Amino acid sequence: MTIIDEILTCANQLANAGKKPTVALVKGKLSQTVPLATLITTLKNWQHQPDFITPINDKKEQVNQELSTKDTSALIDSLLKNGAIKKMIQQSLAQELTEMKNDLAEVKILILNLTEQLNQKR
Repeated sequence: MTIIDEILTCANQLANAGKKPTVALVKGKLSQTVPLATLITTLKNWQHQPDFITPINDKKEQVNQELSTKDTSALIDSLLKNGAIKKMIQQSLAQELTEMKNDLAEVKILILNLTEQLNQKR
């Protein structure tokens, strides 16, 4: 089973349980670490398939293994040419940067509050 299949399976299991499959919930259920960009992109494109909740059969995995290096290289070249990988990386970095900015703002507020408290004690 590919990591994307595992993400989709987890999302379907959560949806079947009446929960909205969020990045955090799905990430917590995965058996292996996955790049945030892959997780976000997969969930953005996810559509609920109630029956897709177990690992894929061996035939599909066998077909995946039979892909030649040429086919894989062509796919990578295609993704690079149309900018899909670049866009995924940019989205992931933008999200991480936003989170870091928010954290930094909180730290600044804490420092200002502590400074004010110290000045009042003097």
